[in-house]
Amino acid sequence: MVRANVGEPSVVPPTLADVAELAGVSRQTVSNAVNNPELLRADTLLRVQTAIADLGYSPNRAARNLRTRTSHLIGLRFPPAQEGTANALMDRFVHSLVEASAEAGYHVLLFAGDPEDPVSGYDDLLRATAVDAFVATDTFLGNPQAVWLEERRAPFVAFGRPWDNPGARHPWVDVDGAAGAELATEHLLDRGHTRIAWIGWRRESWIGEDRRSGWSRAMRARGLPTTGLACRVEDAVASGREAATVLLDDARPTAFVCASDTQAMGVLHALAERGLRPGADLAVVGFDDSQVAQVVPEGLTSVRQPLEVVAVEVVRALAGLLSHPPVVGPGVLLRPTLAVRGSS
Repeated sequence: MVRANVGEPSVVPPTLADVAELAGVSRQTVSNAVNNPELLRADTLLRVQTAIADLGYSPNRAARNLRTRTSHLIGLRFPPAQEGTANALMDRFVHSLVEASAEAGYHVLLFAGDPEDPVSGYDDLLRATAVDAFVATDTFLGNPQAVWLEERRAPFVAFGRPWDNPGARHPWVDVDGAAGAELATEHLLDRGHTRIAWIGWRRESWIGEDRRSGWSRAMRARGLPTTGLACRVEDAVASGREAATVLLDDARPTAFVCASDTQAMGVLHALAERGLRPGADLAVVGFDDSQVAQVVPEGLTSVRQPLEVVAVEVVRALAGLLSHPPVVGPGVLLRPTLAVRGSS
């Protein structure tokens, strides 16, 4: 077997035996240095760690997994493609989760499921013990994911509040949508707007209603009316355009706050059709700060969710669940920020 000198790249990856030979210790001592360093004397541990660093040795994770019955994999069901900016938001979260998980020694396993069955895909992984825990992202009203996983005692952390079960005991991390919409509305109020319209999602969306409450709260705080200034529509560009057209004719707002960047793009289309300039003739604010918001002419002001922080908090909660004994902390609600651009 050909190997390079110490400090040079190895033709064959170094083994535990190579580390033991270089450090002048037994293989068991090397194993203890990796898995139970507290058992070794400080000088012995340092000698082994130096040998590991010199050789570039990486412990055999697969073999360790067989011993500990853990996979160091976190399962995440990847949702089907959606219209507009929702996919970009999910992509950003997944990238952040992968990075945060890697720093904690875990990898993310993406899996698909039947779009008509929100729990499909989970059972196969649970039966195969292929993952240590799950991250659930669909927590809207009526989704059985959380209940299904809890009944099977499967460790999981939800990105999203348990909207229909406030007493749920599983850990969760979420972004305060009401605070985000309130921040967007206050931004427009501070710029002198008093007739600010809201374009949001259908009433059955708890997330949409949460965001709408922030808009109405900010308006009421300034003693301003909201009657006739709101529309509930689908999360689609066409729906945003149609809602904006109706509101422009009937309510004559000077500004719009939308539940998503997708709907805000529809508003921009409606303004363009009338020869109106966003940021000059009317103001528009979206939600999610997607890439689209950053590249449209003059830019779209948008509420930005701290997805990088969400990922870190999710991984922290997972580490607690997988510790011995498990630790379940309280839910974490994060406050978004506002990315101000030319549209407002």
